[in-house]
Amino acid sequence: QVHLVESGGGLVQSGGSLRLSCRVSGFVFKHLAMNWFRQAPGKERELVATISSTGATTTYADSMKGRFTISRDNAKNTMYLQMNNLKLDDTAVYYCNAPAFSAWGPGTQVTVSS
Repeated sequence: QVHLVESGGGLVQSGGSLRLSCRVSGFVFKHLAMNWFRQAPGKERELVATISSTGATTTYADSMKGRFTISRDNAKNTMYLQMNNLKLDDTAVYYCNAPAFSAWGPGTQVTVSS
């Protein structure tokens, strides 16, 4: 059974940093590309970043480039999202996604305050 669980969210001031984690089980993590998405109140879910199975290739939404870094540790079945210089607009629930299985975690709330 595919299982994804996010952690690391919380309340942070504008300009601060957070590191999200996504622990996965139920499939061979090292073989699959992964995504981070987010959904702000009243908005559609949007793609934040993607990472290839080896971690060699990453892509980011324009508004996250230079501030967010996606990474993974295949030995730990875990994916990460380092978020720096957080802005008020980054407030959202962040989800990890395994597109090969259309699987989603329950999400972790990130709230950025002024």
